[in-house]
Amino acid sequence: MAHCERVSKPLLQCLRSTPTRGLPGLQSARAFHSTSVAREDAQVETKSQPFHKSPDPELVSSPRLERRLMRQGLAPVGSRRRRAALQNSPNVPFEQLPYQCFQEARNILQADRIEKLKDIERIRERIARYETLSPEQAGGKQVQNSKLGAWKEHLEKLKIQADINDPIVKKKFEDGQGDMSKPIYRFLADRKWREYRRKILVQRITQMKVIPDVLPHCDPVVDAKLYFGRGLIQPGDFVDSKASTTPPKLDVQMFEGGNKLVTIVVVDPDVPNMEKDGFDYRTHYLAVNVPLSATSTKVDLSKLSTESQVVLPWEPPVAQKGSPYHRLSLFILEQNNSQPLDFAAIKAKETERHNMSLRPLQTRYHLKPIGAHLFRNQWDDNTLEVMKQIGYPEADIELRRKRVEPLPYKRRNPSTMR
Repeated sequence: MAHCERVSKPLLQCLRSTPTRGLPGLQSARAFHSTSVAREDAQVETKSQPFHKSPDPELVSSPRLERRLMRQGLAPVGSRRRRAALQNSPNVPFEQLPYQCFQEARNILQADRIEKLKDIERIRERIARYETLSPEQAGGKQVQNSKLGAWKEHLEKLKIQADINDPIVKKKFEDGQGDMSKPIYRFLADRKWREYRRKILVQRITQMKVIPDVLPHCDPVVDAKLYFGRGLIQPGDFVDSKASTTPPKLDVQMFEGGNKLVTIVVVDPDVPNMEKDGFDYRTHYLAVNVPLSATSTKVDLSKLSTESQVVLPWEPPVAQKGSPYHRLSLFILEQNNSQPLDFAAIKAKETERHNMSLRPLQTRYHLKPIGAHLFRNQWDDNTLEVMKQIGYPEADIELRRKRVEPLPYKRRNPSTMR
């Protein structure tokens, strides 16, 4: 017996022995949702095949079958302990679980939700009445916009408060089935991202001096995930030179409603300059007018339009032998009022990759950084091949550090001591 099955055994006994008759609310209409996910249809469909050949994502508990599902592109639903418990439990919908305390709590939450819905309807009517007034009747255009902005913000908070205690909403979010077009799921996803992933990102870009070397300030408000092939790159990871020859893919999750147009830039601030004994910038990718939304998150840098979006196509990053690792910084910058930029003018002006800094680019086109990512590149076994493939001019040069002579009193055998 697997560990998860042993742990779930008391829960199975409780579900089997708990009577389902006489509990209030089990046969009545559901309080929050009128539909429920029934496993009978899925079981009938998969009954023709053995479970080990066609595992159910909601019932699989074997690590081997979980890996098979992941290779097929399906993620197991919920925790392994819960999936093991559901294998032999009666098919009771989540909102009709036979626990009296649970049902009484749902009745209280239902009453609270009804009050919130009344408040939402009242605020909407107030906004509709106020929008019909002229600026003179409302006390001025600025006063009218200020009040409308405050009421709309309060309306969005009420929408979240109406659903935040719904057990069905929490279950769907934890199972990865949340609809990001709804404010409550965007709020929960934003809160979960800020608890861990955002902290790691901010730690990486500050400890590795991306901020302020590339940009003076960046407050990430979108979750940006970077992929080379099928591999997810964590902020600060080293990427093999062979893998980075193809443009990466992005999964940019917004937590606000509506659509935005953004600019995506990849900058390397660690290009060695032997003449001045320092480092220069180099832009490896630049694209404008990239649409983003809470429901449309996938961005493939290799599939963006070269006629209206890609200003500078992808250039594989390389590091010369002997040089320190290079920090490849990816920034997502929101365009002013999400208005499209003049692609032809930018294409004609931004032609130089070398020593192109992101600061003047941000000021020139009024861009606001809303997301960031970071990966590193260093000399490896495939770097020389990639350099020859892209025609790197200094592929055969090896950098060596200058020997710094120690001071006389720090030398091991100075001439004064002989």
